[in-house]
Amino acid sequence: MATPKILAFAGSTRVDSFNKKLVRIAATGASDAGADVTVIDLLDFPMPLYDGDLEQREGLPLNARKLREMMAANDGLLISSPEYNSSISGVLKNTIDWTSRQTDEDRVDCFKGKIAGLMSASPGRLGGLRGLVHVRAILENMGVIVIPNQVAISQANEAFNLDGAMNNEKQEQQVRKIGSDLTGILLKLNS
Repeated sequence: MATPKILAFAGSTRVDSFNKKLVRIAATGASDAGADVTVIDLLDFPMPLYDGDLEQREGLPLNARKLREMMAANDGLLISSPEYNSSISGVLKNTIDWTSRQTDEDRVDCFKGKIAGLMSASPGRLGGLRGLVHVRAILENMGVIVIPNQVAISQANEAFNLDGAMNNEKQEQQVRKIGSDLTGILLKLNS
């Protein structure tokens, strides 16, 4: 049985992002369940705002190509998305827009057939739940199978310790479960 490979990231470039902390916890759950997990920071992959004219003139930016290759090399995705104005973050949307583009020399669709687990953390009362609806719709429209369970952590400004662990053990277990559930599904598909 092949070890499932999972790419994990947050849709934020903030250094002290709640969602970066959250996705690391889910990645630990996936790793503990037997997955080979790579956690990346979108801050390390800056890209211009998606622009069709720019794409036509210059092709895909180098960082979009790097991310496409990483996504294509993985079976699953763990994504923690902040909620901005009741929707997806601009950083995550831009990442999806660029990495979903296909070039003449690379016809690989790096999203279709992937399995994803979603989560969100927000200082608000709903924890980013409204934004997850949009992330789920975008990914499913692109052929990603999104697992049904998800986690939205409200009052995220009070949810984490200084070391990045969660103050509430039950919530931390729910986040870890997103990673372990994703791994379990991938193991079944790979068997």
